Amino acid sequence: MTVKALFPGTFDPPTNGHVDLIQRGSRIFGHLTVAVLNNPGKNPLFTVTERVEMLEEVIRTMPNVSVAKFDGLMVEFARREGATAVLRGIRAISDYEYEFQMALMNRRLAPEIETVFLQPAGRYSFVSSRMLKEVFSFGGDVTGLVPPNVLKRLRGRINKP
Repeated sequence: MTVKALFPGTFDPPTNGHVDLIQRGSRIFGHLTVAVLNNPGKNPLFTVTERVEMLEEVIRTMPNVSVAKFDGLMVEFARREGATAVLRGIRAISDYEYEFQMALMNRRLAPEIETVFLQPAGRYSFVSSRMLKEVFSFGGDVTGLVPPNVLKRLRGRINKP
């Protein structure tokens, strides 16, 4: 049986921590869909289309990974995609508390979909998209924390060298 999984998130922007989880998830699941949430309420730096494009560049060499966008309930999108698992990354205890509550709610809404938690590689365990954008906007060097294509787009968007 091939397990199809979803890795949902806003990915604004995608980080190397996300890439680490995508690569590892691609080895665990038969197919992994990176699901980009369209949530204008989060005031994203990049459009959904830009985030999808960045992720498509990142996954180019991963034949069992695809990228899609969605809005609304993640479990409804997972059902439409035929996914029976959801991959979530946990960096710290604070992530776990939120993700645990979300997993329980998702289990109530869709008991047939399992949530699988992975920790990113230790070198990325402190990186969040929000923190990365803030550091970069103040001129901090984020080289090595995002894929090169994302760094290029960040420089274009925030006008840093």
